[in-house]
Amino acid sequence: MGARKKRAPRRGSLGFSPRKRASRLVPRVKTWPQIDLGEPKLLAFLGYKAGMTHAYVVDDRPNSPTYGNEIMVPVTVIETPPLFVLAVRLYGFDPNRGLYTLGEAWTYPPPELELERKVKTLGSFDPEKKIKELEALLGEARDVRVLVATQPKLVGGLSKKKPDILEVKVGGVSDVSKLFEYASSKLGELVDVREVFTPGQLVDVIAVTKGKGFQGVIKRWGVKELPRWHKHRKGSRRIGARSLGKGTWWETPQAGQTGYHRRTEYNKRILMIDDDGYKVTPAGGFLHYGIVRSTFTMLSGSIPGPAKRPIILRWPVRPPKWYLKMIAEKGVKPPQITYISLTSKQGN
Repeated sequence: MGARKKRAPRRGSLGFSPRKRASRLVPRVKTWPQIDLGEPKLLAFLGYKAGMTHAYVVDDRPNSPTYGNEIMVPVTVIETPPLFVLAVRLYGFDPNRGLYTLGEAWTYPPPELELERKVKTLGSFDPEKKIKELEALLGEARDVRVLVATQPKLVGGLSKKKPDILEVKVGGVSDVSKLFEYASSKLGELVDVREVFTPGQLVDVIAVTKGKGFQGVIKRWGVKELPRWHKHRKGSRRIGARSLGKGTWWETPQAGQTGYHRRTEYNKRILMIDDDGYKVTPAGGFLHYGIVRSTFTMLSGSIPGPAKRPIILRWPVRPPKWYLKMIAEKGVKPPQITYISLTSKQGN
């Protein structure tokens, strides 16, 4: 018998195709969790990635082999200064077209926010009148959301002044009138990250990955390079294209855009929320970022994107069973952190 043909699983996941550039740097949140908190609350927050270090944490996960012991955990620091609530927006629902905007109420943005850098068509506002108009539409409303703006001037590693704007769903209860009352009370106010999340809970991270430009199939899809003894007169870093008629199968790995993709990573645990950035800033500052100067959120593990990249933290849409079991037994408790590495990251 002759040698059997070597078989191997395909290289690269087709679940992320097409691998195209993200349409925006601050991605839109497409899915919101349905949670019952007993009180209204924003379901997402926006911050900026500072960098990574490592910490020692007492493992409190039930049924973990290292339960009760100190474990080393890579951590990511995100600078999350307070967000300014710009507007309240109501959505109705129609079976044929889905959610549609009923109306919105904007407040007067403070001069230090410099919102005109982001929105060029700012006009006059009458928030009291608009709020009353929205109250008359609560019978048709299905969803309540707010528009929040960041304060880049408070972020230690950024040099830009233009704020980023994000639409955030208000959730926690099913009563639309309570959601609207909470959103109206926050209009024109600052929202701290502690009002949205607590240390110890899980969050989903939505961000745009680090861009790598136009790359070939070896780097983009992980296919194997042809061996040296092979007759690769037309190149070794290529694939044998499969064609069907005049075109090429879409599953065939090809060169193209690599990186700068919108990605979601699920169930990252919040280890710490604090106002003193020097507790986590390494010697010499984070590479390509600097010193954390405002409120920060420290997550377990790595997240997409380079330093300074806008990061969206969202309430989890599919929390794991061990997390639900821990909450049912003990509630959400912050983990015990025994050590945070502040050594310089230069040269690592």
